[in-house]
This record gives sequence, C-alpha cells and structure tokens, in this order.
Amino acid sequence: MADIYEDIRKGERGAWISIGAYLILSSFKLVCGYWFASSALLADGFNNLTDIVASVAVLIGLRISRKPPDADHAYGHFRAETVAALLASFIMAMVGIQVIIEAVRSMFEESKGIPQIWSAGVALICAVAMLGVYGYNKRLARQINNSALMAAAKDNFSDAMVSIGAAIGIIGAQFGLPWVDSAAAVLVGLLILKTAWDIFRDSTYRLTDGFDEDRLLDLRSTIARTPGVENIKDMKARVHGNHVLVDVIVEVDADLTVMEGHDISESIEERMRTLHNTMNVQVHIEPKS
Repeated sequence: MADIYEDIRKGERGAWISIGAYLILSSFKLVCGYWFASSALLADGFNNLTDIVASVAVLIGLRISRKPPDADHAYGHFRAETVAALLASFIMAMVGIQVIIEAVRSMFEESKGIPQIWSAGVALICAVAMLGVYGYNKRLARQINNSALMAAAKDNFSDAMVSIGAAIGIIGAQFGLPWVDSAAAVLVGLLILKTAWDIFRDSTYRLTDGFDEDRLLDLRSTIARTPGVENIKDMKARVHGNHVLVDVIVEVDADLTVMEGHDISESIEERMRTLHNTMNVQVHIEPKS
C-alpha cells in the first residue's frame, strides 16, 4: 500500500510541473503578445491561465486520493483521481469551444492588425516547452498508471497544439492570409474537443465500474491455473481509481479442510498481486458438487 501512495506523490509532482509551466508560459505569452501586438499570442496566454484551473483540479484530486481509508470510504479515496480527470475533461471542452468561437468570430472581422513575426517565434518556443512537459507527464502517468495525470498530460499536448496553431496564424498574417489563423484555430479547437471527449469517455467508464473484457479473461485465467481451484463459478472486477478490485467465487474439492481452502484463497490473492498488481482480491470458496 505504501508504494501506491508513493506513486500518487509522484503524480502530484507532475501536476505541480504543469502548474509551474503554465504560470511561466502564460506570463511570457501575455507580455510578448502585448509587446508584439499579437492577438493570437494573447489568446494563447489567456488560454494557459484557464489550464491552470484544470491542473489544480488534478492536483486536488491526487491529494484527496492519498487520504487513507476511513469509516465512509473503506476502499480509500482513490476514485478522486478519476473525478479529477473528469473535471479536467470539462475544462478542456470549454477551452476547445472557446477557441472555435473566437476563430469563427475572427473570420468576420473587417480588418486585423499584422502582428510582428517575433510573436510566432515566441509561440513556437512555448509549444516546444509544453511538449516537453507533456512528454514528462505522459511517461510518469504510464509508469504509475494514473488517469488524472494522463488527463493533465493530454491537456499539455492540446496546449502545445494551440501554440503551434497561433504560430501558423501569425506567419500566415505576414503573407496577407489572415484566414490561415482562423482555419488553424478551428482545427486546434476540434483537437482539444476530441481529447476532452476521450478523457470524459474513459473517466465515466471507470466511474460506472466498466472493465475491459479481455483483461478480465486474463485475470480469470490466472485464478483458474491456481493449484486447488476446480472451477470459477463467478468473477467480477472493477477499477477503483487506477487500482483493480476483484471479487471471485471459486469451487474446490469438497473434501478439503477449512485450512486447505484458506491456503488456496491466500495463493489466489498472492498470484493476483504478483502477476497483475491488483489492490484487493475478495475470494469466496465453495465446494464443487
């Protein structure tokens, strides 16, 4: 259990890195946006301020998930991670919609000032920096199997795409093609909405106790191969945060003693922890008729 909480602490570190990056990059974009008269860079900077909220939501979710089990939460608070990812998806969806609305609005503007080309360089530098944060958080999220941090990583990636879209628009404006800015923004907005939908779908699937059938068959196969298990009468599994909980009814030889049945149960639990890193396995023994 200590390793589980240590993984969550690592996830918090990734969330803090996202918050720090957003604070630095949003300030940099806003200052440079005003200095170089770039509305695209300003919009990107304000977008990053919104993303701080998503990262803070992820951080709070991770912090809550570290709380130990209590009278009201016998299995702990690990699902706070999934709730945090769900909240992040809502925030990302709002950002994506805002980006598309602003892009459509800009198409109907009669005249737009041409920003300095340096602002495109600023946007690209920020995009590279955010891709670095995305890469770090993505690797860490996979290492600790944390959906909340993975949601934050996907948010990092979408923000890098927003900056790239801003750079494309700024460069297009230099050649008298202001529509390039709007077209790139619409594409980026759609990408953000797609990412938000993926996070929303995964989070709701976990929160409604959805579980992959192929993975369940793999768990079932491990139990079936445990010495002493004659048959699996029923088996269920669900995800609690990012940890698997298993309930299984197995049939054993009716002539076994209580102690022998207990040993089989212990063997199942140990094999599941070792081979599948399950958090909890509830085994019910029944005599095979």
